[in-house]
Amino acid sequence: MPTYTLNIHLLSDTTFGRGDGVAGLIDQEVEHDPYGFPYLRGRTLKGLLSEECDNLIHTLPGNQKIHWQEVAGELFGKPGSSLDTMGAIHVGDACLPEDLRQAVAYQISREKLTRSEILDSLTTIRRQTAINPETGVPDKGSLRSARVVLRGLTFTAGLSFEQQPTDDQLCLLMIAAKALRYLGSGRNRGRGHVRCHFHGESLPSNYLDRFFAVQEA
Repeated sequence: MPTYTLNIHLLSDTTFGRGDGVAGLIDQEVEHDPYGFPYLRGRTLKGLLSEECDNLIHTLPGNQKIHWQEVAGELFGKPGSSLDTMGAIHVGDACLPEDLRQAVAYQISREKLTRSEILDSLTTIRRQTAINPETGVPDKGSLRSARVVLRGLTFTAGLSFEQQPTDDQLCLLMIAAKALRYLGSGRNRGRGHVRCHFHGESLPSNYLDRFFAVQEA
């Protein structure tokens, strides 16, 4: 099974939101595993990569757009896909290094560390309010808190295929990884700035030229 990796380096604090909070403490909690390590779900990451591809393909003219839409459909699948037409790629969860997580899991099993200590060491809590534009003071009841994953951490996700991907599929993934700059909750408010690198064997070196090359009618 051909496997590639995507490294995601956090350039700013990030919230891998999971849609809930902690009563009386946090309005928005981050996704984290049983040992307290934050992570980004593979399904979410796949959606982000697919979205970046769609946005870039939309800017292409005529035949180029049609060609790369077909490649994207093969790669990520299409809404309502059956088993025969589902996407070629499987995206795993983006996690911190496996050896680190195993070492910490061992320490937790020996009760040397706790899950809360691990989560607190990798995250912090940010609070913000809405400012009334007329009075210049915070709106009453607008205080919100969210846990954020600290900048500087690097997460890795495995991307696997049942069959060897085509050069065009790899090219599109490399383009999407390069274009993915923000992720997580609050990405429109300065959080979740990331830098991504796609790694693996036999990657096309001319992927930018290939993507923007004019397709024959």
